[in-house]
Amino acid sequence: MILGLDPIYWLFMLPGLIIGLIAQAKLKGTYSRYLNEPTASGLSGAEAAREILDRAGLQDVPVQEVPGHLTDHYDPLRKRLCLSSENYRGRSISAVGVSAHEAGHALQHKAAYAPLKLRMVMVPITNFASSMSMILIMIGLFIATAMGKHMMMAGVVLFGVVTLFQLVTLPVEFDASSRAKKVLLQMGLVTEREHVGVSRVLSAAAMTYVAAMVTAVLQLLYFLSLANRRN
Repeated sequence: MILGLDPIYWLFMLPGLIIGLIAQAKLKGTYSRYLNEPTASGLSGAEAAREILDRAGLQDVPVQEVPGHLTDHYDPLRKRLCLSSENYRGRSISAVGVSAHEAGHALQHKAAYAPLKLRMVMVPITNFASSMSMILIMIGLFIATAMGKHMMMAGVVLFGVVTLFQLVTLPVEFDASSRAKKVLLQMGLVTEREHVGVSRVLSAAAMTYVAAMVTAVLQLLYFLSLANRRN
């Protein structure tokens, strides 16, 4: 069976696809809007992140420029903050907001924030589960034996790990945004008006993680229904 040709597959996946497209469009529109609005402080994203990190005693965490669009991330293994060029160099509300969000992850790391620690532990397990789950599910579909059924259920269980990772990611991302918005205002890096823009940008970004979680849950439910029909 080719999953894309199964009508039930689209019954499960279409809502997630629609939510994902809406979330991406919202992020693109909001980010672009505030990418053209400079902050009164004149700080670049890299400078704002540096100030946040230094104030938190994280002088040993470097802020580095990386290529790509919205490739910003905090690397907890190497303890470094990576910003895309437009946010590293940009002096806009979007650039400062996204950069502060990534700095928020560094603050989580310092505070030993439990969901972040759990996500870090889950990364290698999730990478393995993500690569193997579909292989086992597809093999299970084409082997009409008890062994095939067991392989398929093993694949479903592994995809459950991927789904759990998406669920764990939500509090990590929402908390990082909350920390970013709070510290930007406390440190006077943005004005009250700019704070509204930062909130909108980070809220739009957060919705993409919600969409990813919803899609993963729906896909897991589909695989469970597929396994049930297989039995």
